Amino acid sequence: MASQDFIRILLVEDDPMVLEINRSMVQKIPGFLITGTANNGVKALQLIPSLKPDLLLLDIFMPEQDGLKTLKKIRQGNPSPDVILITAAEESRFIHEALQNGAFDYIIKPFTYERLKQALLKYREYRKLRSHKKVSQEELDRLLFSSVKKEEELPKGLTPLTLYQIRSFLAQQRKSLSAEEVAQAIGIARVTARRYLDYLVQQGDVELEIQYGSVGRPIHRYLCLRCDQYDQN
Repeated sequence: MASQDFIRILLVEDDPMVLEINRSMVQKIPGFLITGTANNGVKALQLIPSLKPDLLLLDIFMPEQDGLKTLKKIRQGNPSPDVILITAAEESRFIHEALQNGAFDYIIKPFTYERLKQALLKYREYRKLRSHKKVSQEELDRLLFSSVKKEEELPKGLTPLTLYQIRSFLAQQRKSLSAEEVAQAIGIARVTARRYLDYLVQQGDVELEIQYGSVGRPIHRYLCLRCDQYDQN
């Protein structure tokens, strides 16, 4: 696919770890190209004229200039790229203000890869329709009212973001790992990693291997079976 055929994205997020997670998610979705990143709204506005992104993935709570003020200024500029908010702000007033100022979608953290993928694919369909002189009611309804895939219901205490990190990490491994090894790689406690891994075993995504030594407790090791479907789609 030629670079001009990609939908160009500018990522705007002040947390470096979240920025990299968002980047890794976007890179797994065909047809989208990350052309730049910014850690606040002021820098994002400075980059828009030169990068000419089609779409911003924009946080709200950022230093110097928050996402809502940035969105309003984008709407006053030329070029004026589209915007999807990705934020921890779940108050209805933020959502109302974002949509009122033309945000294409609003995603609340923590979110899953599937939710972001659904938003980007829906945006791609919107761009296709925008290139048509006329649009049928059926085409419009499919875009506006297509159902959002139901989020995975997790046990209490488990978050979609950490689960995605563990699945993605396991998908890159070719051998079974202990809970301690997974915990060190992700940066969480071993007990926490064990809870996520046991959940993945229950879901059939991970296989549990129990290794018995000559002394001491048996070692539980985990091998990815289906994690790659979350890492490559």
